[in-house]
Amino acid sequence: MAKTKADKSAKTPPAKAPPAETGAPQIDIGISSSERRKVADGLSNFLADSYTLYLKTHNFHWNVTGPMFNSLHVMFETQYTEAWTALDAVAERIRALGYRAPGTYAEFVRLSSISDSETVEGTDWREMVRQLVIGNEAVCRTARKVLKTADSAGDDPTVDLMTQRLNIHEKNAWMLRSLLA
Repeated sequence: MAKTKADKSAKTPPAKAPPAETGAPQIDIGISSSERRKVADGLSNFLADSYTLYLKTHNFHWNVTGPMFNSLHVMFETQYTEAWTALDAVAERIRALGYRAPGTYAEFVRLSSISDSETVEGTDWREMVRQLVIGNEAVCRTARKVLKTADSAGDDPTVDLMTQRLNIHEKNAWMLRSLLA
C-alpha cells in the first residue's frame, strides 16, 4: 500500500529537547546543606589558623639569626612549604562542600584563633620556636573541632583531611618543643 501525503503528515512530530539548564544542579553528596555549612564554617576557621601559622613560620624563616640560623631556617622552610600546599586542599574542600573559602587578610584575622605576633627579634629564636609550638597546637585544637563536626555529618573526606593535618601539626609541635627542652 502506497503512503499518501496525509499519512506523512499524520506522523508524530519529533520530541522537543528538554529546556537547557539555567545553572549548576544543587549539591547532593549525601550531606545536608546545614551539615555542609557547619563543616565549611569549621574548615574556614581551620584555613584561617593554618594561613596565620604559615605566615608566622615564613616570617620567622626570613628573620631568624644567630647560632641556630641554619637549623631553624631549614626547619621553618620545610614547615611553611608543606603548609602552603595544605592550604589549597583545605580551601578546595570548602568549595567542594558548596561554600566560598575565605581568602582575605581581614577574613583570616576575624576567623583565626592565632593572634598575630608582635615583632620578634631575629636573635630571639627561642621566642620564635615557642610561638610556633603554640600556633601548631592551636591548629590542632581547631582541626579536632572540625573533625568532630565532619564525623557527625558523615563527611569522611573532611575527617581524612583533618586527620592528616593533625598528624603534621602534632609532629611539628613536638619537634619544635624539643628544641626548647
